[in-house]
Amino acid sequence: MSTEASERGVVRAKPKLARSLVRYLKLREEMKRRKPRFVRMDSWAKPSIAKSSWRRPKGLDNKIRLQLKGYPEKVKAGYRGPREVRGLHPSGFREVIVHNVEELSRVDPEREAVRIASTVGRRKRMEIIERAAELGIRILNPGVRE
Repeated sequence: MSTEASERGVVRAKPKLARSLVRYLKLREEMKRRKPRFVRMDSWAKPSIAKSSWRRPKGLDNKIRLQLKGYPEKVKAGYRGPREVRGLHPSGFREVIVHNVEELSRVDPEREAVRIASTVGRRKRMEIIERAAELGIRILNPGVRE
């Protein structure tokens, strides 16, 4: 751990993972690289829906639903990641949302990392970061600059 990171109280711990899980995490990263960007039909033509998220194509003549050549890919189950690593953070930790210092006692530092809830203020966030550093727990979103 670098001195700068330890001064800020941020722990860069690594999870203890089985070899198979490490392999699946790498596989998921490779699959994600090859996955297309799923866009809503006509989002390229209509500025009003250009930034909207994926919507299932339902129209009778919808070209994405019909999976026609030259149109964006449709969302399908085959693009999902391996079952063993679904829900894991890319680092390999399972994410646990924490709202206060007491909830840190229920976290397993070898398998779980902490994400501080968005509703937590600056003072309590600093307390959580300090206590997590003592316990050796990794925080995924420390977000406090001194």
